[in-house]
Amino acid sequence: MEIGKVGVVGCGSMGSGIAQISAQCGYDVVVREINLDLLNKGLGGIKKVLSKGVEKGKMNQEEMDRILARIKGTIDMKDFSECDLVIEAVVENMDLKKEVFAALDKICPQHTILSSNTSCLSIIEIAMATSRPDKVLGLHFFYPAPLMALLEIVRTIATSDEAVEKAKGFAKRLGKSLVVAKDTPGYIVNRLFVPYILSAIRLYEAGVASREDIDTGVKLGLNYPMGPLTLADFTGNDVICFVASAMYEQTKDPALIPPTLLTKMVAAGWLGRKTGKGFYEYK
Repeated sequence: MEIGKVGVVGCGSMGSGIAQISAQCGYDVVVREINLDLLNKGLGGIKKVLSKGVEKGKMNQEEMDRILARIKGTIDMKDFSECDLVIEAVVENMDLKKEVFAALDKICPQHTILSSNTSCLSIIEIAMATSRPDKVLGLHFFYPAPLMALLEIVRTIATSDEAVEKAKGFAKRLGKSLVVAKDTPGYIVNRLFVPYILSAIRLYEAGVASREDIDTGVKLGLNYPMGPLTLADFTGNDVICFVASAMYEQTKDPALIPPTLLTKMVAAGWLGRKTGKGFYEYK
């Protein structure tokens, strides 16, 4: 059965973006939040992004209205009962994700593929909360989901070839470039990205160079679009710290231990752009 209706669990910054891009590409979408306030905030965010697209001439009002009409907001998990693919995008908490997948397993038809947008947690551990581990995989979108070109498909030792092929078809319809990774800590991108960011933080922590010189060195010396400390602030220093810690717990690789400076910044609430202060200050 082809994917026709997509469900998204969570309407935060990632979930709302996934719902938006899915609707833009012609899918009927059900997106769920735990209460109406969070749901309305997420749906309002989608409308705001699309409205800016209209203002910039990237789409007209009729196109925007058609996209919004494809998105149904809900606070009831039972509304996923007709979905062919469900993407979980709740907070990075293994117990919560297992709870969500166990509930989806009871609600969704047997053909439904269940996927997680987790950036680092074990997909097979999540899958074992269901009776269909062969139909569970990772669909790791990158922020912001409507704009970032990559979709990382993560298959476990139990994921079927059929589920992977359907996920590939979904990715292609979204216009994404796709990569397929095994279910290992951090998959492809974060397995490379996190040690790189942590190394830059350690360099700054040791006083080897200023934050500006570290970022400029990487940008101009490696031709990267953004320096590592600027990128850490953009991603969220709390996110970097959590992902690094989660990967370390699975691998025991000392390169993944969060630097003391990073843990202190997180404790102080210096999370980056979203709080106005990180390695740099933002107005």
